[in-house]
Amino acid sequence: MAVWIQAQQLQGEALHQMQSLYGQHFPIEVRHYLAQWLEGQLWDTIDLENPQEEFKAKRLLDSLIQELQNKAEHQVGEDGFLLKIKLGHYAGQLKSTYDRCPLELVRCIKHILYTEQRLVREATNSSSPVGGMLDSMSQKYQQINQAFEELRLLTQDTENDLRKLQHNQEYFIIQYQESLRIQAQLTSLATLPPADRQLREPTLLSKRATVETWLTREANTLQKYRLDLAEKHQKSLQLMRKQQTIILDDELIQWKRRQQLAGNGGPPEGGLDILQSWCEKLAETIWQNRQQIRRAEHLRQQLPIPGPIEELLNDLNSTVTDIISALVTSTFIIEKQPPQVLKTQTKFAATVRLLVGGKLNVHMNPPQVKATIISEQQAKALLKNENTRNDSSGEILNNNCVMEYHQTTGTLSAHFRNMSLKRIKRSDRRGAESVTEEKFTILFESQFSVGGNELVFQVKTLSLPVVVIVHGSQDNNATATVLWDNAFAEPGRVPFLVPDKVLWPQLCEALNMKYKAEVQSNRGLSEENLVFLAQKAFSSSSINPDDYRNMTMTWSQFNRESLPGRNFTFWQWFDGVMELTKKHLKPHWNDGAILGFVNKQQAQDMLMSKPNGTFLLRFSDSEIGGITIAWVAENPNKAGERMVWNLMPYTTKDFSIRSLADRISDLNHLLFLYPDRPKDEVFSKYYTPLLSKPVDGYVKPQIKQVVPEFTTANPDPTTNPTYMDHGASPAVSHPQNYGMYPPMSDSMLDADGDFDLDDTMDVARHVEELLRRPMESQWSGQQS
Repeated sequence: MAVWIQAQQLQGEALHQMQSLYGQHFPIEVRHYLAQWLEGQLWDTIDLENPQEEFKAKRLLDSLIQELQNKAEHQVGEDGFLLKIKLGHYAGQLKSTYDRCPLELVRCIKHILYTEQRLVREATNSSSPVGGMLDSMSQKYQQINQAFEELRLLTQDTENDLRKLQHNQEYFIIQYQESLRIQAQLTSLATLPPADRQLREPTLLSKRATVETWLTREANTLQKYRLDLAEKHQKSLQLMRKQQTIILDDELIQWKRRQQLAGNGGPPEGGLDILQSWCEKLAETIWQNRQQIRRAEHLRQQLPIPGPIEELLNDLNSTVTDIISALVTSTFIIEKQPPQVLKTQTKFAATVRLLVGGKLNVHMNPPQVKATIISEQQAKALLKNENTRNDSSGEILNNNCVMEYHQTTGTLSAHFRNMSLKRIKRSDRRGAESVTEEKFTILFESQFSVGGNELVFQVKTLSLPVVVIVHGSQDNNATATVLWDNAFAEPGRVPFLVPDKVLWPQLCEALNMKYKAEVQSNRGLSEENLVFLAQKAFSSSSINPDDYRNMTMTWSQFNRESLPGRNFTFWQWFDGVMELTKKHLKPHWNDGAILGFVNKQQAQDMLMSKPNGTFLLRFSDSEIGGITIAWVAENPNKAGERMVWNLMPYTTKDFSIRSLADRISDLNHLLFLYPDRPKDEVFSKYYTPLLSKPVDGYVKPQIKQVVPEFTTANPDPTTNPTYMDHGASPAVSHPQNYGMYPPMSDSMLDADGDFDLDDTMDVARHVEELLRRPMESQWSGQQS
C-alpha cells in the first residue's frame, strides 16, 4: 500500500500522468480500495508472452473480483450503500472485460504499478543527491511539454484561420455568382427596347462596378489570408521538426543506447510509456496540420487565385509528409532484442513495437512483420538504400508475426515467441578474424498504410549485432565480441564499426558493469581489483592506478592474443572468473569473503604478517575459472620457519561435488579469514548439515576434503569419512615462529615442492571406486 500512499502525494504533471492511467479499463476506485491487496500480488511472476500462464492470470482475476465483492459487502451507512453499489458494478465490469483475456488484466495492472513506482521514485529523488540530474531531466521534460502546448495553440490558431478563410471564400463565391448574374442581366438588356434598356442599364452597371470592386479587394484579402495561413503552417512545421528531433534524435536514441548497455549488464533501459506519449502527441499534431494543409489546397483548387500560394502549399505538403514519414519509420523499434549470442537450432524471442500505431489507427488493418538474418555487409548496403535483392544470411523459422493492439496499454507490437535459426551462411573472414567475431543482425520489416491508404509506409529496423554460434564452447568468445560492441559503439555508426582500441578506464567501466550483472551483486570491482586486472592485461607490476589511466587496450589484447605464458586471453580468464563466481561463489563474493583479484606474491605479502591459520581466497592466475586458498603455516620440513601454502585451484567441477564453504569447514588448519575473521563466523551459515540417520535403510557416505600434511590428529570417529585430497604448493619465507603445527611428511609434494597432480588423481579415482562399491562390502551389518 506504500506506493499508493505516496502516489496520492504527487503534484502537477506527475499527478496528471498518474490519473491518466485509470479509466473504464481499470477504475481508480478499485486501485484505492484494494491498494494493499494489489501491491501484495506477484504480478511479475506471470510471463505475459506465455499463453500457459493464462491459468494463473485467471486465478488473480477471480481473486480480484472476490476482493471487490467482499469490500462491497462490508460497506454500511448511507455513503456505504452508494459505494457498495459502485464496487459491485466495478466487479462485474472487470469480469466482463477480462474474463476471456485475463493476461490483459495482468498487463494493465503491471503497467499501472510500474508507472506509479516510477513517478513516485522521480518525485522522491528530486530532493536526493542525484536531484540535480533529475531536475535537469524534469526541465527537459518541461521544455518538451511546453513545446507541445505551443504546438497545440498554433494548430488551434491555424484551424481558426482556416475556418475563417473557408467562410470568407464561400461568401466570395456567392458574390462572384452575383456578379455573373448581373452580367447576365446586362447581356439580356440587348433584347429590350432602347427606352427600357436605358432605364435599367445604369443601375445594373453601377451594381456590377460595386461588386467587381468588392471582388477585386476581397480576392487580394483571400490571397493574403492564404499566405498568412501558409506562413503559420511553416512556423508550426519548423517547431514540429525541432520537437521531433529532440524526441527521436535525443530521447529515443538515448533509450536505444541504454538498451544496448543493458545488454552488457547496465541498468534497464526503462519503459517506453513517456516516449510513446510524446510520439503519439507528435503524430496527432502532425496529422492535424497535414489535414489542414490539404484543406487549404482544396480551397485553392476550388477558387484559383494567381500568386505564389500553389508552390507554397506544395512545399508544405511535401514537408509535412516528410515529417510524418520520419516519425513513423523511426518509431518502429525493437522493444525486446533477440539474444546477441545466438545459437543455431535454439528457440529465441523478440518484440517489435510501433510507438505511433494507436494514434494513426494502424491496428485497424494489422500489419505483418517479417524477421530475416543479414550480414554486416548486407546491413551496410541496406542503410545505403542499395538493392540487396532480398538477400539473407540464413534461415529463421517462425519469422512472421502479426502486430497486435493492446487496448489497456495502447501499444501496438509483434511478439516473436518461437523463432529458431535453422542455418547460417557465413561470409569470407578477414585476416585473423574468427567466426565468433563475425557480426550479423536481425532485420525486422513491415508495410502498412495510414489515413485510409493515403500514405503507405515501408518500415525496417535492425537489431543489435548478433554473433552466431553452433556450440556452447564458442559462447565466451562470442560474448567478448558483443561486450566490446555494446560498450564502444557510437550512435549513427556504419554497421557495425567499433574502435580497435579503447582507453583502459573505458574498458574498466564495461568490465565492472558486466561483472556486477553476471554475478548479480552490488559489490563491483574495486580500484584495487582493476589495478590487478591492469597488471594482468599489460604485464605490468605498477600498483598506481594513475599509471593506467591513459593506456589503451586493443581488441587483440582483449581477446585475440594469449596472455604471456598462458594459453588463454585476458577476456577468457576474466569470463572464467565471472562464471565461477556466478555459479558457486556469489554469496561469498557478496559477503566480501573473497578477495579474488590478488596474485600469488601479493597473497604471500599479506599473509606473512598474520598468525598461522590465516587464509584468503584468490582467483587462480594459471587456470581459467579457478579459485585457490592461500594460508600461512609452519614449514613441516624446517622447524621455526613459516611459509605460505597455495592449494591447487578449485573449479566448477570441484564445487559440483562439494561447496566452497564445506571444503573450508573440512580444513581444520584454516582458522581465520584474512585479515582476522574466525572462519565459522563467515562461512558457517553456508555449511551443509550432516545427516545423522540412515535414509531408507542406507547410510549415506560423506566426501570430505583433507590436505594430508595438515590433517588433525583427532578426527570424529563416528563419521568414517571418505577423503578427497588436495595438495599444496609452498611459497617459503622466514618470519617469526608461531609454532602451531608440527612438521609432517610431504607425501603429496614432488622434489621441487610443487603439487603432484598424478598422485592426487590416483586418490580421486580411488574415492570414486569406493563410492561405486556395493554397500554390503562397507557395511556388513546393513541389509540392502
